Amino acid sequence: MVVVAPNSTVNTGMVTGDQRQIVSAGSEGGPGAGPTRQGPVRAAYLKTARRRFVPPPGFEGARAALDAPVTVLVGEPGSGRETHALNLLAQGSENPVLVQIDGGVHLTRWKPRARGVHGYLVMEPPDPLALRAWDLSRLEASLAEAGARLIIVLADAPALVGAVEDHLGVPVLRHHPPDPQKVFAAHLSDGCSCDETRAQWLSALRSGRLDELLPGGLPPRHAAHAARVVAQSSVTGDSEAEVMHRLARAEGAQIVARAQADPSLLSYLLSISVYGGLDRSVVTEQAGNLLRLMGATEEEPVGPSPHGHPAGDAGRRPWSETLRMLGAHRTQCAGEGATDTVSFLWPAVSEVAWEVICRDHTDLLPLLHTWLAAPGNEADQIERAGRAVATMAVVTGGRSMELLHGLATAPSSQAPQVAAWCLGTVAQNSAAAKVAAAQLEQWSGSAEASLRNAVAYTCRADCGRLTDEAALRLLQRLMETLSGDTDDLSVVDIITTALMQRFEAGDSSSRATVLRRMRDWTQCDGVPDLLTALTFPVMASMDLAWWSDQILADAEPASCTVELIGHALNESTTFAVMRDALLVWCSEAGGAEHRTEALSELLAGLVAARQPGFLRWLLAVERGPDTLPGKEKAAEALVAWRNNTPAPQTD
Repeated sequence: MVVVAPNSTVNTGMVTGDQRQIVSAGSEGGPGAGPTRQGPVRAAYLKTARRRFVPPPGFEGARAALDAPVTVLVGEPGSGRETHALNLLAQGSENPVLVQIDGGVHLTRWKPRARGVHGYLVMEPPDPLALRAWDLSRLEASLAEAGARLIIVLADAPALVGAVEDHLGVPVLRHHPPDPQKVFAAHLSDGCSCDETRAQWLSALRSGRLDELLPGGLPPRHAAHAARVVAQSSVTGDSEAEVMHRLARAEGAQIVARAQADPSLLSYLLSISVYGGLDRSVVTEQAGNLLRLMGATEEEPVGPSPHGHPAGDAGRRPWSETLRMLGAHRTQCAGEGATDTVSFLWPAVSEVAWEVICRDHTDLLPLLHTWLAAPGNEADQIERAGRAVATMAVVTGGRSMELLHGLATAPSSQAPQVAAWCLGTVAQNSAAAKVAAAQLEQWSGSAEASLRNAVAYTCRADCGRLTDEAALRLLQRLMETLSGDTDDLSVVDIITTALMQRFEAGDSSSRATVLRRMRDWTQCDGVPDLLTALTFPVMASMDLAWWSDQILADAEPASCTVELIGHALNESTTFAVMRDALLVWCSEAGGAEHRTEALSELLAGLVAARQPGFLRWLLAVERGPDTLPGKEKAAEALVAWRNNTPAPQTD
């Protein structure tokens, strides 16, 4: 590896005598020990590489540069540089003989064979800039005499191209990866023997159905691997989804194996697995948090500085290298104020990699629970963390849920919500669901506010899969165990929000279930009774069309509605808000026959119920200005009330 760093410090040592540092393992036994390590490129491999070759951008221009004996090709590792170089060297010959030189060979002492070889390829020599003018002159002369060409392939690095051009004076070509969809098509067309399978997948490619399988920026080797798996599907009969799962499973296992001995790489792997698709700053911040918990030194991958050189210490891994090693990429989002996101090239790898960690590296589970307890304040980050904890529970058959108490009570305001997402998500999973149900029951009566908060959050309709009945039963239990201390205020607030959110998000059946349970709560003393009065007026202001339909269509919702309105009007603290909600109903009913009929039915039911709070409402409307909505309807209801008032009994 060559680090080009003028006037810089590399690994705490000054770069003196030149502007680079060479990092290499060195040749065994020192200079001159043993024969030069090189060998022919296998003919079968070369033929396949030529048949399946997709010319990358600028390939025609690159061919012209091969008039020179020595050419340098620069590009990102894993982007098809070797295939590009082999095809350049093979140009103009039907059966070329190519030789690959080991990257550890010092080109200052190497020379080509006298005859019989068309081209030589060397991948990433330790220090190409070690070639002096006389070395290069000797090398070019011997290549010209042998009738061969040499391509040196280097990994791209800031300032490297300029340094090579200035120092060596040879053509430098930039390699850009070819379109992954074209690579896939070329490999499938050549490698799939089943005409039907080949035609089916190429048709899917043309129609855009394979965009998830072959996203932009997918390295050529990934596209080629996808083509091989598809070719095998002619035997296995795999669908597109099954092929994607097979690829993700293999990729996820490889990435975990690659990262497990490198704490920095592992922290980024886990962060992308949980937070992939979110802002890059979220991924890097959470990776740093995890690395600190591991006790390792944080080494955030670095990007280029405004001057084109690596920012920070030159020994730190570049950001692009971290992404490449993890099979991930950065996506630039369009729009003003938009930020870059980071995710795996194949998004399905996130789930696979996380499951591999949870299943095969259980020693990490306590650490991961601590890490996920503080995901940040954004709702999507909290949800991602909770779902990741739920996956741990499912993969371990519920055993990891013994760690959930520590997570829920962690010193983080988001911890109860993370625990709630876990409990709600696993509610329908067999083994973990039993543990979750037991924890919800136990925590709902706990003295610890954070545990009760977690239960209340779990009862939200958007926080997992609790049934309406289960959620409402837990909410009632929470209300019945409130003791009036200051910690109860947060629990009450979450309960109220959960009730209203579950009603708003529910279908007609769910809403009816909520109303029935709330009607039952009006018969209870204490918190359930009061919270019903507080929350119902807000519900009554939602989706007025639905209320009208229910009042006209079904006697039970109409009866519940009458009872709950009367209950809210009877409470002095909630009379005003319920009064205003009824006035909105009156206003919306004007000119709409369907809603007018529903309002008449509702007022008739309230008259029949004869609740004092409703009489107060009728009198308030009667005394109000003539412009008050519903004044005429209220006057009719007041007459009906008075007409139905029993005559006072006399002795």
